Amino acid sequence: MLIDSHCHLYMGSWKDNLPTILQNAKETGVGKIICPGIDIETSNKSAKIAFEYKEVYAAVGIHPHDAKDAPSNFIDKLIELLQQPKVIAVGEIGLDFYRNISDSKIQHEVFKKQLQLAKELDLPVIIHNRSADEEIIKILNEYKSVKGVAHCFSSDIMTAKSLLDMGLYISFAGNLTYKNSDLPEIAKEIPFDRLLVETDAPFLSPRPFRGKENEPSRVKFVVDKLAECRDVSKEIIEMVTHDNAVKLFSLPKY
Repeated sequence: MLIDSHCHLYMGSWKDNLPTILQNAKETGVGKIICPGIDIETSNKSAKIAFEYKEVYAAVGIHPHDAKDAPSNFIDKLIELLQQPKVIAVGEIGLDFYRNISDSKIQHEVFKKQLQLAKELDLPVIIHNRSADEEIIKILNEYKSVKGVAHCFSSDIMTAKSLLDMGLYISFAGNLTYKNSDLPEIAKEIPFDRLLVETDAPFLSPRPFRGKENEPSRVKFVVDKLAECRDVSKEIIEMVTHDNAVKLFSLPKY
């Protein structure tokens, strides 16, 4: 069974036709999907989708782009959401200094508050990192007991090793399949017991669908590329990424 560890089911042109999209995913072997929020509104939507669909689990959090608009009581609102069924992680949270949509100071503050929440509740985090390697590592070193995953990994091997040293998992998305990407070489160095796969749908569609809207059924192309990188069977990648997601997010095995 494949697990898409990061998919924004409340986005995309298919957001109002989830039964069809989830059936497509099921037919390609995707048995579970984790849907992370990016603000309070979408975190509520994620929790609602998880409640309605057996194969979906939710994460709730404030994305760095949305940090500037977070309400003053956002932690209280996240705590309420984390009490709902099938809400299993804090995310998507982190830093993004590529677009700088939110001021860096606000990003730091919101990120740290959510890490503290995850620490207090002993929940995993889903981390967004773009052009913020040094700051991400510095902050995470302040919260070493927090477990989680670096979603849609796109940094260098030194950053990957630093994250691995802190006990985090590394998740690869469709950009692993792109021509001239350095990620296949990095993927070779990640221990099998720390690998996850995702689509980040509706973004980052893998080859041969690059440039088109992504959907959870296409996580199998990430698995295929990882198998090629690691010179192992697709079944091995499917097995290890499934088991890793189950362990990290405390999911049922079947």
